[in-house]
Amino acid sequence: MERSEIQHRVQKVVSSVLKIDSKEIAPQSNFVFDLGADSMKSVELIAGFEEEFNIEMDEDRAREVQTVAGAVDFIATYVQ
Repeated sequence: MERSEIQHRVQKVVSSVLKIDSKEIAPQSNFVFDLGADSMKSVELIAGFEEEFNIEMDEDRAREVQTVAGAVDFIATYVQ
């Protein structure tokens, strides 16, 4: 899967879970500091990514991911 497709789908999930316009979501956006995700929203994001990409992620490692670009990189390791 192309990185651009992963990024688009990550932005779609982030937009849906955090109720943010996808235009406000940049690769360098931090989930907590820039996008306002709290611990509950972080769990919802992980679940959303798993559903969107039909994968099962290591949740401890997934929680360490702090940016949109980091999520794209992390998810890319599961879908290649």
